Amino acid sequence: MSKPVIGQLRERIRAAVVTAEDPGYDEARAVHNAMFDKRPEAVIRAEQVADVIAGVNVARDAGLELAIRGGGHSAPGFGTTDGGLVIDLSPMRGVYVDPGARTARVWGGATWGDFNYAAHAYGLATTGGIISTTGVAGLTLGGGIGYLARRYGLSIDSLRSAEVVTADGRVLEASEKENPDLFWALRGGGGNFGVVTSFEFELHPVADIYAGIFLYELDYATELLRFFRDFIADAPEAYGAFPAFQIAPPLEFIPADRVGDTFCAAIVCWSGPLDEGEQAMAPFRDIAPVTAQMAAPLPYPALNEAFDALYPKGMRHYWKANFLTSLPDAAIEQYVRHGARVPDVSATMHLYPVNGACHRVGADETAFAYRDVTFAQIIVAAWQDPALDADRIGWVRGYHQAVAPYAEAGGYVNFMSHDDSARVQDNYRGHYRRLAEIKRYYDPGNLFHLNQNIPPEA
Repeated sequence: MSKPVIGQLRERIRAAVVTAEDPGYDEARAVHNAMFDKRPEAVIRAEQVADVIAGVNVARDAGLELAIRGGGHSAPGFGTTDGGLVIDLSPMRGVYVDPGARTARVWGGATWGDFNYAAHAYGLATTGGIISTTGVAGLTLGGGIGYLARRYGLSIDSLRSAEVVTADGRVLEASEKENPDLFWALRGGGGNFGVVTSFEFELHPVADIYAGIFLYELDYATELLRFFRDFIADAPEAYGAFPAFQIAPPLEFIPADRVGDTFCAAIVCWSGPLDEGEQAMAPFRDIAPVTAQMAAPLPYPALNEAFDALYPKGMRHYWKANFLTSLPDAAIEQYVRHGARVPDVSATMHLYPVNGACHRVGADETAFAYRDVTFAQIIVAAWQDPALDADRIGWVRGYHQAVAPYAEAGGYVNFMSHDDSARVQDNYRGHYRRLAEIKRYYDPGNLFHLNQNIPPEA
């Protein structure tokens, strides 16, 4: 990037424009996944929509690669670029709650921790993710799977409108009434269509929930997965739960002599009446002998941040994902075999349910095409030492290859890695062609290509 372009940015933008010559450049360019250590020519620390408009216009006119960063959690490192321009939305973290209308207007740089903090003050919430430091924007644009999905649907099912800066520098409102094609595409189509500078969500009455974390010996892993498969098919929708494989971290409820051991686990969220919470935990206590457990009423935000410490910024990440319609015993055998070999405390397999309210939205109503599946699986490894890259990536890939024969062709775009571009069409099933047409209209030059990219239809 030439000095005149940097000068142009600083003339047009009131927010900070950070380059390699400026203090704080290394902090400004860093993303959550340390495997992506890139050096953009400039990072715009956007504070308002005008900063985003100017950044988009300069990048487009100068032919610069453009990265958009919300929460910075992108596993493939899409929030950064070598030699291009980054628009960092993280200073734009405002959340305005209208308790009477039960809506929230959320800026594009907010995290789910920001969102939950603001909404919880009014006893309200919307389906968010599992880690509170995840950006609202990235998670929502991919669909939004979380603890409340079976009761209230995906995050996109509570989305009412979005403000979008498109590739030509326009600011558009996208909703069912305004630019409905763009609104359809934003609900599951990822960051392909513009920079979403704010979201309007419907909120739901969720204050305190009843949470349970149950650890079982690996000998009971098959029983756990079979139970979960059958139980979650028609369980009350107030249940948000998932099985996992986990090396025990040093938590108070885990016996000290078992810290570092590998377990199968169930994480349970009951969002129904609190006085039914203890009874709601009973089926998970009855699966098998419980080695360690925590079960108690909690503020919903506390559950959403319970696993944050396992995934701090600066670790190295590699993920793989699948959707599953069913979970046959043959698949369970592979899940148990590879899950028992989980290599780090920050490595795991989670099997999220996406039935219940998620199934009440038609497959064609949003760009999220997999409304008929039952599970969204993620296999993730996170580690510190670069010398472990091959081993940790190998574990994830081996696990993924073993369970892929039992899965759908596509997976959840938010869980895809940098080497999953060949799966993009499968991730959208029959929606891909329509998405490519919408992409051509709003971004014909593919300015927004640092994502699970849908190129504009020729």
